[in-house]
Amino acid sequence: MNEAEAIRLFKCLSDKSRIQILKSLAIEDMYVERLSERLGLSAPTISFHLKKLSDAGAVTSYKSQYYMMYSLNQNIFKISILDILKEQSDEADLQQQRDIEYRQKVIDTFFEYGKLKSIPAQQKKKRIVLEVIAQAFEYDRIYSEREVNILIANFHDDFCTIRRDMVGEKILNRDTRGYWRIK
Repeated sequence: MNEAEAIRLFKCLSDKSRIQILKSLAIEDMYVERLSERLGLSAPTISFHLKKLSDAGAVTSYKSQYYMMYSLNQNIFKISILDILKEQSDEADLQQQRDIEYRQKVIDTFFEYGKLKSIPAQQKKKRIVLEVIAQAFEYDRIYSEREVNILIANFHDDFCTIRRDMVGEKILNRDTRGYWRIK
């Protein structure tokens, strides 16, 4: 189910009468007049709601003798909301572009001529700053604490805080051998 179909279905389900129609159809297939009697709504009102439900894919119809019968499309309700949310958004490219622009804005705000002006207080911004500093470190190389301090000092004087934050954010790892950049 794509994003547009999910939105159409959720909008359709936001009406009490439509929910009552679906509950009735979950019991058995019915025609308009039977639903009208059961729910105490006029036949034109039931037809209106059935059209909306049909457009959203929640119900299907078939001809049986003189009547148009409606049935619940059970397959559409077997899809979990989590599956719908995991589908790629129609706006994924736009969201990614916004993320890139936000990241660049943070970098432009906190760096001047390659030097860190101040350490951000906000965690998300601090993470971006630390990732920029981490680019000075090579993967698959172990650095001594002195080498780490020198590399970080090229960006900011408070290398102890930044080193600790980089380890805390799992950008760098350390043991008795030294420090290394995590992939």
